[in-house]
Amino acid sequence: MKEPTTSGIAFIIIDMINDFQFKHGEVLAQKALQITGPINQIKEQFKKHHLPIIYVNDHYQLWQANLNKIIDYCHNPISQPVIDAIRPSPDDYFLIKPKHSAFYGTALNTLLHQLQVQTLVISGIAGNICVLFSANDAYMRDYKLHIPGNCTASNNDHDNNNALKMMEEVLKADIHSLSSKNYNISALFPS
Repeated sequence: MKEPTTSGIAFIIIDMINDFQFKHGEVLAQKALQITGPINQIKEQFKKHHLPIIYVNDHYQLWQANLNKIIDYCHNPISQPVIDAIRPSPDDYFLIKPKHSAFYGTALNTLLHQLQVQTLVISGIAGNICVLFSANDAYMRDYKLHIPGNCTASNNDHDNNNALKMMEEVLKADIHSLSSKNYNISALFPS
């Protein structure tokens, strides 16, 4: 595994390995599948520049940061298309979280400090819960935030848009979609 470049930026992917076995889970699975394309575009750019990609995921009461066990647990006909589209690579980081925020009760902040990260690009589900709580905790830790609007999803589009607006206005996040002419992902990377 090649060590990531310490360029000051990391890509966080939240809760995309999911069983979707809850109220509105099928709706969220469909929306999650739609954001796998833009997430993978960003992931490809991070790989190209040898930058850290960090999956932070619910633990499903397994309490082991064992990617294969969590994928096996989450695997079902609803989740399979999403998992197949967004499965972590062997050189990606994988952390489990006990609650909504990627920071709460995890080693994420320590890892980011070790990697000398000051800027986060955050993606995943649900935009109005775990992505929002993680972005809030990142903001309180003085990270600069990019949360591309087409890389987050919630079961309700209105709630997702409200969360994005809050992240933009309160947390000072850049929420332009990856395809937006205003969002230049290459500007984030070292030349």
